[in-house]
Amino acid sequence: MAVRVGTSGWQYRDWSGVLYPAGLPVRLWLEEYAGHFSTLESNNAFYRLPSPETFASWRDRTPAGFVIAVKASRYLTHIKRLHDPEEPVARLMAHASALGDRLGPVLLQLPPTLRAAPGALDDCLRCFPADTRVAVEFRHPSWWSEEVRSVLTARKAALCWADVGSRPVGPLWRTAGWGYVRFHQGRAAPWPSYGRTALASWAARIAAAWPGDAEVFAYFNNDLGGAAVRNALDFARLTGGAVRPAAL
Repeated sequence: MAVRVGTSGWQYRDWSGVLYPAGLPVRLWLEEYAGHFSTLESNNAFYRLPSPETFASWRDRTPAGFVIAVKASRYLTHIKRLHDPEEPVARLMAHASALGDRLGPVLLQLPPTLRAAPGALDDCLRCFPADTRVAVEFRHPSWWSEEVRSVLTARKAALCWADVGSRPVGPLWRTAGWGYVRFHQGRAAPWPSYGRTALASWAARIAAAWPGDAEVFAYFNNDLGGAAVRNALDFARLTGGAVRPAAL
């Protein structure tokens, strides 16, 4: 099992002096980030889709083997609410394809007010190229049904295993040959950090669910105060996913 560990985003001012040496220009932060982690979840496209040139620059600024997951536009997930997905999916992939071999999974994070619509989910997943890995993060409990699970499995899409408060927020279905985990908020001090016990529990869950050569992506979204950086580095050490240590 290969666990790739990273953070959700990298351009946080309060990470200067935590992950980034004090005084390091912002324009060099991605290169520094890629020296510590093997993957990154980019949230930029959720708010505003970067140009193909921007995606290409990220490809050129990161080393071979580095993987960038892309969070899909809120236009698709929050405004269209998965309906009429053909154009927004095609536009996203046309831009993100400039990442070349750096392109990792695409994350669909659904709004907490969106109730289960298995047909719309299936129509949306059908629009992605067959070789694109798609993970789906549900945030309304109506999605926890066998019908939804069957849609994910048939489309080889991964259920995003999400954590809030150091515990899973939904069932831990394995619906694809790879996995996707997001850590939103821990309960340790300083908030919103995760403690070692919580991280060890997640490492054990992943190891039990993903034997063999499966690839699992794990991202820390608790960015405040550099908590995501510290927790991601600790989790990478627990799972064998570290690139090189940082003095944190």
